[in-house]
Amino acid sequence: MRALIQRVSQASCVVDGEVTGSCGKGFLVLLGIGPDDSPELCAKLWGKIARLRVFDDAAGKMNLALADVDGGVLVVSQFTLYADARHGNRPGFTGAAKPAQAIPLYERFCALAEETLGPERVGRGIFGADMKVSLTNDGPVTLWLDSDELFG
Repeated sequence: MRALIQRVSQASCVVDGEVTGSCGKGFLVLLGIGPDDSPELCAKLWGKIARLRVFDDAAGKMNLALADVDGGVLVVSQFTLYADARHGNRPGFTGAAKPAQAIPLYERFCALAEETLGPERVGRGIFGADMKVSLTNDGPVTLWLDSDELFG
């Protein structure tokens, strides 16, 4: 499982002209799911993201987590995080999980976020849709998390 996390002051996702999800201060999480991923891995990765201390405290030091700042998240599925561009100029995406496996894991990840933060603070994209995502990156702060590197 791979996640590109951007600390944002706001983010939103639009599909067919309709906002499907948004958040204020918090994280935009672009989530890629691989063929070896599991519900247990969803829990580990969500826990890591929820505990990231990348928000400023009163002294201006990155020392606070999402819960400390009443932050929210916008979670967007992103199979292209598994792109393989080693050969030629057209990336391959065979490293990403197929939708039958990926959709339930994406839904599980979002449900874990809702259990932690409350459903009102979790926005979602629509898996497989042509999404228009906008954000204001705060900092900028952008982090790359790969479950293979984090959890072996």
